[in-house]
Amino acid sequence: MDKSTHLRNVLAQKKPAVGFALTLASPPIIRAALAPRRFSWVMVDGEHGLISDEHYYNICTHVASCGASPIIRIPVDAEWMIKRALDAGAHGVMTPMCHTADDARRIVGYSKYPPNGSRGYGPSLCPHAFDVPDAVYPAQADENLLVVVQIESPQAVRNVQAIAEVPGVDIIFIGPYDLSKQMGVAFGGEEHEAALQTILDATKKAGKTAAIYCANGSAAKKRLDQGFDMVTIGTELGAITAEFERQVDTALGAGASQRTTVY
Repeated sequence: MDKSTHLRNVLAQKKPAVGFALTLASPPIIRAALAPRRFSWVMVDGEHGLISDEHYYNICTHVASCGASPIIRIPVDAEWMIKRALDAGAHGVMTPMCHTADDARRIVGYSKYPPNGSRGYGPSLCPHAFDVPDAVYPAQADENLLVVVQIESPQAVRNVQAIAEVPGVDIIFIGPYDLSKQMGVAFGGEEHEAALQTILDATKKAGKTAAIYCANGSAAKKRLDQGFDMVTIGTELGAITAEFERQVDTALGAGASQRTTVY
């Protein structure tokens, strides 16, 4: 297995890792979005998108063939969901609502083959998204696949240092919208921003990758400048909608659309 997945390569080189969230299982959209080769990764959104595990294989192979890493966000941190995502060829798995270090250790265990974990053995399809011989994948999977846990609750913020220090956790990913709602504070307000900084500081102290969901390029730039290593620039649907509105405004001679992308 190429030690690298594209995302691992980018992170190892200390370059900003920019991606987007994919909400529809559409190979043409994937290929169009990735054609310029500007993205390091794609968050395949099995939590909030219209994507389920029967779509994972096609999505992973298309994304990987376009030079980016498919990271599948599953709905919950269930063992069978992690196994299905990885067996379909994901370069990493993202789990929502990781609240404690025990949660993180369990997620890591589900993502690794024995003796490092409890992942079931059935690597017949996953090598296709890595372009390696079948025998190579299981031998190198544990050291190469990325484990991404989401911090998006007050409990998780309190425990973030312990979570970040769990061996096998590679990336701490903030879900800022859920976090603001779970905290009961304004998105982007002082308390919210303080929590984001706490998470960033803990992640850096643990020597892990700090990542955050951003809804657009401006928000992504702000977070990269703040010190985050990995960001999104929104969803493919948001990009399509924004561009259509811009073109309609141009056609009608109207001013810039007042619509703001919120997710």
